[in-house]
Amino acid sequence: MKLDILAIGAHPDDVELGCGATLAKEVANGKKVGIIDLTRGELGTRGTAETRDLESKEATKILGVSVRDNMEFADGFFVNDKYHQLELVKMIRKYRPEIIICNAIDDRHIDHGKASKLVSDACFLSGLIKIDTKDSNSDAWQEPWRPKQVYHYIQWKNLEPDLVVDVSGFMETKMKAVLAYKTQFYDVNSKEPETPISSKNFTDSIEYRARDLGRLVGVAYAEGFTVERYVAVDSLFNIK
Repeated sequence: MKLDILAIGAHPDDVELGCGATLAKEVANGKKVGIIDLTRGELGTRGTAETRDLESKEATKILGVSVRDNMEFADGFFVNDKYHQLELVKMIRKYRPEIIICNAIDDRHIDHGKASKLVSDACFLSGLIKIDTKDSNSDAWQEPWRPKQVYHYIQWKNLEPDLVVDVSGFMETKMKAVLAYKTQFYDVNSKEPETPISSKNFTDSIEYRARDLGRLVGVAYAEGFTVERYVAVDSLFNIK
């Protein structure tokens, strides 16, 4: 299956939090969208890897994406080395996305920055003709592939976006997908330990960040992204 967009996150729920509304909008526009989670989030304070698996399946249905895979890398301990790079290269060559969206370049959680660089490096390596890989399922040799753009969503830290996407009309879908991770976010009845993302303030911040970015560009809601290279337009009149 060739994808238009492949969104990658270090943990299940990263993609929903970072670009869930953008993905929902592109799915509604007829684009083929997929998600890859690098780990199962097994080191998370709340819930378990098994509950995250179930929550991830529910969130996937809500967003309507075509496919979702989990690399089962070690939460907290995966590194940007040859093994992890080649495993991702195989997935990039399998799905041949035009655009890849991945973790924030700098963030509170150590996995986010690591994942960001790992994905960026894998995207470059995936385009090199002298790197040979085989599809994990069919054992067929894969052709080189490099996405046209790599974008990074914004997570805990308020990074300055290089571009924003108008997601008005898709925030409800995003919030449903985020809150499918019931063990992770605010629940007044939960007996689990508090974490930085389990407060009501954090849940509220998902919407008020999108509202604030929307305010700055004159729309109801927006999601922000940083880029690795300049984004070109055909005309100044294409800018909203």
